[in-house]
Amino acid sequence: MPDRSIPFYNLILKCRDYQPEAAVLPEGFSITPYRRGDERAWAELEFAAGDFDSVEQAEAYFTAAYMEDLTVCEKRVRFLRGRDGNVVGSCIAWKDRRGDGWVPSLHWLIVDEAHRRRGLGRALCRAVMDIFWENGEFPVYIHTQPWSWQAVFLYGSMGFRIQRTDTFSHYTNQYGQAMAALKAALPEEQYQYLAKLTEDF
Repeated sequence: MPDRSIPFYNLILKCRDYQPEAAVLPEGFSITPYRRGDERAWAELEFAAGDFDSVEQAEAYFTAAYMEDLTVCEKRVRFLRGRDGNVVGSCIAWKDRRGDGWVPSLHWLIVDEAHRRRGLGRALCRAVMDIFWENGEFPVYIHTQPWSWQAVFLYGSMGFRIQRTDTFSHYTNQYGQAMAALKAALPEEQYQYLAKLTEDF
């Protein structure tokens, strides 16, 4: 679980260049497009992670945000399934407003706590980044927060860089506050790695 004792601030990442690489999954796991009913499984994952106050609230959010056009949902939402076929993770290749236009943005990378530290988050992230790459949709943005610093390490390994000033959607870039919170919470070596991911333009 993310360390939510670390204060919340908006941290903006951007990937200008991405090199596709085959997603490697343990035997029995698969990554599939949205299927009918997956919204409930997504809601249960996000509620368990503490991102919503109830499963019903999470499901209503997913339905409103991603299911207006099921064809688009099937093309852009990916689910990680375990050996029994049940959903154990998800990630979304979406778009958000930036000024008068739209920019690609990666949403809601999550893997069930019981299945973490097996490379599944990396495989999911690659599957979604491949959607952007196949459609020529770059740069890709991410909104995250300091308590998800482990995910920022993952994003950094795929070409994302922390933005000092750039932003998208409705987010106010809080780079200074976010990095100060990380400096207070992390060992110096880990903080310095994240600091080196900063991009000034």
